[in-house]
Amino acid sequence: MEINLKNGIAELVFGMKQKDVEAVYGKPNRQYKDDDNNIIYLYNEKYMRVTFYEDEEMKMGYLICSHPELELFGQKLIGRNTAEVQAEILNKGIKDWETETFDTVDNVFNESNWLILQSEFGKVIRVEVGAIINDNDEFNWKFKS
Repeated sequence: MEINLKNGIAELVFGMKQKDVEAVYGKPNRQYKDDDNNIIYLYNEKYMRVTFYEDEEMKMGYLICSHPELELFGQKLIGRNTAEVQAEILNKGIKDWETETFDTVDNVFNESNWLILQSEFGKVIRVEVGAIINDNDEFNWKFKS
C-alpha cells in the first residue's frame, strides 16, 4: 500500500467521488458526516479513513491511514522511529517540516506534499495525506473521470 505524494494512496486518487472509491474498495464499514458536512468513509481492513469534501462536489481530498503495510518510497512507515523516517524522506528531497505537539502525539507536517506523520512515543502511528492546493487557491485534482 504505497503513498503517491500529491495523488493519493494505492488505488485511491484525489478527486475520486464516492462511487469511484466504492468501485475500488466496496462499501465502507462505516460512513458518517463530520462537522463541516463532509462525508467520511472508514475501511477497517485498510485501516483507512477517506474524506469527501462537501464544498468540492464530494470529491475525495483527504486520507488518513495506519495500515502496517503503508509505504512511502518503498519503505514501511507505521511503527518506525519518526526521526529515521524523516531522514529517509529527506534523502528523497522532502524537507521543511513543521512540528506540532498535542499531549502525547507529535505531528510532523510537510506542506508542499501535504503529508503528516503522526507519532506517539517517537513512533509513527498514522499518516495523513491531502490533495494539493495550487497557487490559485484551488484543489489540484488528479483523478480524471
